[in-house]
Amino acid sequence: MCVALPGLVISTEQGQLTGRGLEGFYRAGRRVLSRCQVRVAGREPVAVQSRMTTADSARFLGTVRTSAHTGPDPDVVVERVRHADGTERITLYSAAPRPLRLPVEVALGTDLADLGAVASGAPGPELPASVHDSGLRWSSPVGNSSITADPQPVDALASAGLLRWEFVLPPGGSTSVELRVRPDGTGPVRAVGRAATSPLAPARAAGDDPRVRELLRTSIEDLQALLLRDPAHPTDTHLAAGAPWRCGLAPAEALAAARMLLPLGTRLAAGTLRTLARTQLRGPGQQSGMIPGPRRDAGTHLPPSCTGTEATLAFPVLLAEARRWGLPDPDTEELLPTAERCLAWLRTTVGDATYLRDPQPVGPVRCETQAHAHRAALLGADLLDACGRPGGAGLRQWALELRTAFREEFWIDDLGGGRPAAARAPDGRLVPHLGAAAVHLLDTGLLGGGEQASGLLDRVRTEQLARLLGGPAMDSGWGLRGLGTKETGYNPFGHRGGAVRTHETAVAVAGLAAAGYEKEAASLLRGTLAAAESFGHRLPEMYAGEQRTDGSAPVPHPAACRPAATAAAAGVLLLTTLAGICPDAPAGTVTLRPVRSAPLGEIILTGLRIAGAPFSVRVGRLGLAMVEEAADGLQLGV
Repeated sequence: MCVALPGLVISTEQGQLTGRGLEGFYRAGRRVLSRCQVRVAGREPVAVQSRMTTADSARFLGTVRTSAHTGPDPDVVVERVRHADGTERITLYSAAPRPLRLPVEVALGTDLADLGAVASGAPGPELPASVHDSGLRWSSPVGNSSITADPQPVDALASAGLLRWEFVLPPGGSTSVELRVRPDGTGPVRAVGRAATSPLAPARAAGDDPRVRELLRTSIEDLQALLLRDPAHPTDTHLAAGAPWRCGLAPAEALAAARMLLPLGTRLAAGTLRTLARTQLRGPGQQSGMIPGPRRDAGTHLPPSCTGTEATLAFPVLLAEARRWGLPDPDTEELLPTAERCLAWLRTTVGDATYLRDPQPVGPVRCETQAHAHRAALLGADLLDACGRPGGAGLRQWALELRTAFREEFWIDDLGGGRPAAARAPDGRLVPHLGAAAVHLLDTGLLGGGEQASGLLDRVRTEQLARLLGGPAMDSGWGLRGLGTKETGYNPFGHRGGAVRTHETAVAVAGLAAAGYEKEAASLLRGTLAAAESFGHRLPEMYAGEQRTDGSAPVPHPAACRPAATAAAAGVLLLTTLAGICPDAPAGTVTLRPVRSAPLGEIILTGLRIAGAPFSVRVGRLGLAMVEEAADGLQLGV
């Protein structure tokens, strides 16, 4: 799967596009080419290798024996380099000792179907082609598509959708054909992240474990491929949720990814916040101040949750932490009124109650929603105080009341030491299942001076939660399961009921490390890194929660996006967690709290950003961190 949004191309390992399944070139969710089959001397190349070269391109290698009398060795090598921008270069290399006369045919077709129709198995019939320019063209009521070839074919048969060439290759010679497909009237696709103005710093990782270099490189490439511009405000960029299923903006996930990517600079956070600020609901009504978002399935135990609730609570958190990482003051001031409206929505929605229900007003009281709300209140209060705005004291008082009530009413005692409840039902009944949503209790957020905000759990219960997350019911060996194996309804493929969700695993690693539970954090980190290696360092948003055994491999989830914004950003969070970077750019300090056990040995991170300047850090095998590059005047905190 090659991605350069709004361009996308999905291929099998064979390289030929046959029009079956999801195969094809897509532009903005429409399949502009479904079939592209090459024949050389009347034969299909035998596929011998396929691999991704970058996030937006793949290389396919095949061989052809042009004569049955030449022995077992192929005498033509066919290389196909396919790009998400709608181009493909087909190159023939001769290995024959004599000149070869090679007829080449490319059979082409499309249905111009929407991706949703293709995914549901109802794309519609292939459309008739017409000869157009140096290629073919297809038309339908929903749009047009054309393909051009360089060099121009010697023959173009519209009825068969066929382009033909005749090449003569000397011994050791080569020749190429370049195909370009796109909707009529559009130019080539160029991913926002490929431009010189990419908001993501070109960070690098190195160290004792060679996988860290590939994980960070691939994660950043995938993130660049998923970047989109706000059409009305082209200077503002944000991340699409993932390919192929969700190539548009998902507010909660865009905010979560931007937050994990703050070590790569604050420009993506600023663009995401500005884009979502323009969607904030205004005027009278209970939803005033919300960042809208769709409902999301919450698994077998709870009704759907509202991603708008999550996004509204994440907005002030991202703004507050981006300021700590060096977001310029004018950007903070511009976005502050939106954050204030988010916090006002929180206080108004809670009203005289203690808890925030999701969805409002009669839904359950979810554990993770209280964690999001508590963090938003504390970081929001810190932001308001720092900017000289009122309201901080009231938010802190409510957070204290929430913390007190949560510790009394959200814990289920049992012989194993207890667990946090997943939720309180509207009738007050505790929902007892143990799932990955509990990791958000560990994610308290960054305050001034490199300090973490208070959590909803006390120290004893945090230790118990760490033990549960690190136990075999939750730790699959490949990452954190969404639901424990002993829970009713566990399904290793349940996207909220047992599958490993990459984002939540990374949040668990970061939270456990910050709380001092390095053994559990290191186990999840190593498992995720092993899974990443198996997935070619391109982590999917989720994969099956099957138990890891000797010689096994993580099992893909058929509905997972890959690449996915939160999964690629999780790769960045996993590695930067090892250094424990806690900046306070307004105060001109940075504090390092590395993982002392150094679970991956020495690691060096270069090209990060604090206050817009390059920042590099090295964590040695003894778990000691050293700043190797930083902005002038940035002091190391305690």
